[in-house]
Amino acid sequence: MTTPLTGGRLTPGVVRVGDTVRRPASPFTATLLRHLETVGFTGAPRYLGRDDQDRDILTYVDGWVPARFQRWTNDQIAAAARLLRTFHNATRATHLAGTHEVICHHDPGPNNFVFVNNLPAALIDFDLAKPGNILEDVAYLAWTWCISSKRTDPEPQATQVKLLSDTYALTTTQRQSLIDAILTRQLQNATFWTKANVAITQAQRSDRITWSHHEHTFVTTHRATFERALT
Repeated sequence: MTTPLTGGRLTPGVVRVGDTVRRPASPFTATLLRHLETVGFTGAPRYLGRDDQDRDILTYVDGWVPARFQRWTNDQIAAAARLLRTFHNATRATHLAGTHEVICHHDPGPNNFVFVNNLPAALIDFDLAKPGNILEDVAYLAWTWCISSKRTDPEPQATQVKLLSDTYALTTTQRQSLIDAILTRQLQNATFWTKANVAITQAQRSDRITWSHHEHTFVTTHRATFERALT
C-alpha cells in the first residue's frame, strides 16, 4: 500500500510503502545516511537503496511529526538540542564535512523531527544538508523551537534559548554569536522563500517571507533580553 506523505514543504512525491519511505533520489542524502548508520547514529532513517522508479528507499521512522510550529516544553527542546548535537558529532572531522565543522541539517525545525513518547527522537528530510558551521543549525533550532509562534513576552523565550544553549553545550564564544546567527538565519529564510522554485501559491510565499521578517524584527527589538539570558 502506498501512502502519500504530505508534511514536507520542499520535496514532492514522498510516499510511504509498507515500512519504507520512497522519495526523489538525493546522492548526498544517501551518502550521509550510510555514514550515520556506519558510526552508529540511530536518530535518522536508514538508507536501503533505490527502487525501480529510481527513488531513494529509506526506513520508515514510526512516530509523529508536528504539522505546525507551536509552544514546546523544556524537555522537548532539550531533547531536540541533544539530538542535533549527536548528529553534528557524528559528522565532525569527517571527509563529508571537509574543511567545515560538521554537516548541517540546515532545516532542523520541529517539522523535521519525529516524536516518540512526546519527545523528538529522530531527524528526517536531509535534502538541504551540507557542510557548515554548527551555529547555522543551532540558530535555526533556537528560532523555530524557542521563539517562533510565541511573539509576546520575550523572557520565557530567552530562558528556553539559554536551555537549548546549555544542553547543546555551546562555548562562551558561540553563545556570544548566537543572536547574530539567529538574525542571519531569519533573513536567509526570507531570501530562500523569495527564490525557492517550489509549488506554492504566491500568497503562501508572501506569508512565509513576511513571517520571517516579523520574526527578525521581534528578535532585534528584544535582543538585549536574549543576550542577557545567554551570559
